Amino acid sequence: MKIGLVIYGSLGTLSGGYMYDRRLVEYLRAQGDTVEIISLPWRNYAAHLIDNFTFKLPRNLDILIQDELNHPSLIGANRRPHPYPIISLVHHLRCSELRPKWQNAFYRMIEKKYLQSVDGFIFNSQTTKNVVNGLMDDGKPSVVAYPPTDRFGDAVDESTIKERGKKKEFSILFLGNLIERKGLHTLLEAIRHLPPSNFQLDVIGSLTSEPKYIKQIQEFITKNHLSSFVFLHGTLNNQPLINKLKSAHVLVVPSSYEGFGIVYLEGMCFGLPAIGTTAGAAGEIIEHGKTGYLIEPNDSQSLANHLAHLASDRDLLRQLSLHARTRYTQQPLWEETAKKIHNFLLDMK
Repeated sequence: MKIGLVIYGSLGTLSGGYMYDRRLVEYLRAQGDTVEIISLPWRNYAAHLIDNFTFKLPRNLDILIQDELNHPSLIGANRRPHPYPIISLVHHLRCSELRPKWQNAFYRMIEKKYLQSVDGFIFNSQTTKNVVNGLMDDGKPSVVAYPPTDRFGDAVDESTIKERGKKKEFSILFLGNLIERKGLHTLLEAIRHLPPSNFQLDVIGSLTSEPKYIKQIQEFITKNHLSSFVFLHGTLNNQPLINKLKSAHVLVVPSSYEGFGIVYLEGMCFGLPAIGTTAGAAGEIIEHGKTGYLIEPNDSQSLANHLAHLASDRDLLRQLSLHARTRYTQQPLWEETAKKIHNFLLDMK
């Protein structure tokens, strides 16, 4: 097949959604398909809407995949006659994120128009599928294909988890781009209530995605005298990142919304209980009280309570860590889910 993929910016962008897109392209090419990347420039939402007057769909394809992130740019092009099926790859909807109701009402209207303009869907979770189906009047062909969570290979052994639990200092890991949606501010608010001599927080993720938010985070750390216990590392290459994952006790990413949450399973590969929120698909991964905890978005007090409990009760920490490892080993392999996508595309061709 000759396949097109529409994205914003570079396929090498560091985020879970782009990693999914990147791994999908690698898989499709390995099957002998030709994949053309159609890249639109990153701009603000209003400028992306203007793309509808200028952007035209590429020719000579068998099928076109569009990352749903690009939805504001594509409605006009999709509604013109096209000789091949258009499939939307949906990580999560913009209107699902936590923001004022009037803003989400506007985004919901735009996204609904876009979703109605495509012929089928690739969903990264059952949660995302349910959200989209809630907006649509007609059920279009779709496949649920969970993201690749195997970049670190096999899970750590149980003895490593048990030995790590003996370390006195409680090590917390935040892994994700430093954008407001990922909820680092909620985590920092929570750790203000923890005894400072007993914990360390390592924050790993891009420090350039939202400069205004980064400045607020840095000011909060300074104002609350947390700089001796909180470390902003920026992005890390593979081995330094693995070292941090191996040494941590718990992974905390209290996002206001996750379409899936690859990061939680990646942490579970290292036996890390995960703490996420009830908004989005984290509940498809995290079983509350068994493999981690689910809190309401922005509930820093509940988060503080869970962290304090894990830090003080190492038997509980070990139990959750072992359950987290087991959860990772039960996740379908990327080869299985990517094959589902490939078969779906062949059927849609």
